[in-house]
Amino acid sequence: MVVIETPRLILRRLVADDANDLAETLCDPDNMRHYPAPFSRSGVDAWIVKSLVRYAEHGYGLWALIEKNSGQLAGDCGLMLQMVDTVPETEVAYHLARRFQGRGLATEAARACMEYAFHELGKRRVISLIRPENLPSRRVAERNGMTVEKETEWAGLPHLVYLAIRNRHAD
Repeated sequence: MVVIETPRLILRRLVADDANDLAETLCDPDNMRHYPAPFSRSGVDAWIVKSLVRYAEHGYGLWALIEKNSGQLAGDCGLMLQMVDTVPETEVAYHLARRFQGRGLATEAARACMEYAFHELGKRRVISLIRPENLPSRRVAERNGMTVEKETEWAGLPHLVYLAIRNRHAD
């Protein structure tokens, strides 16, 4: 099921058959260096199951990120409900396989997800939780107009909370 389409990408719901392709992204130690640890293969299966639960509970979650030109799964991107300093927040999050990085695909996908949150879900604010040393993710957030709202500890690690607020004049 296609949720979002951009000029170069299709974002659709993850399915169990995506696990092997998604493992390229989530099991890669270099790619996941800003996480406590890369995923195990069984962790990827659990990640997909968790996404299916999020779709059922919230109507959104992380979606499969398909590059149109190749038809290949490039990673995942989407929206997640997160508790940040006891406040529920809508986070735009993304993981992109290394071979797809450096082409602006994460920026394009994250921007489309932010617009979806604002215009389809009626969210007033969207955040991204980013480790301070994760410069590529910080650049994605900044290119999409997000700014650092604050620093926090999340999942036991220091994070920057990047924020975008819906432009009321664009509605």
